[in-house]
Amino acid sequence: MKNEKNLSRRERQIMDIVYEMKEASALQVLERLPSPPGYSAVRALLRVLEQKGHLAHRQDGPRYIFSPLLPREKARRSALSHLMRTFFDGSTEDVVAALLDISEDSLSEDDYRRLTGLIEKARKEGR
Repeated sequence: MKNEKNLSRRERQIMDIVYEMKEASALQVLERLPSPPGYSAVRALLRVLEQKGHLAHRQDGPRYIFSPLLPREKARRSALSHLMRTFFDGSTEDVVAALLDISEDSLSEDDYRRLTGLIEKARKEGR
């Protein structure tokens, strides 16, 4: 699937900005990037993201306005599915175990209750 192609750190930063803003010009992206490259580099990265199937553009006078092609939640699920297949042999259990291992010091009782609720809901729905 075209949207599962790996993104560089900078491409992910750009996608985060475009998702947050709903749509953005190259200048708007440039203004929000940490340690930004030059304007022409941002324009090139936006074109690459468009070629990879992550963004589309419309023309607004002399500038292009970019917007994401996939809703953020669908993109998250696609990326997570790719990560699961690549690093965890498709095992949901291994992914959850790794996340809990990473997060164990920062999870509150409310977090544990919410996770337990999500597991119970998935069990009832047969997922």
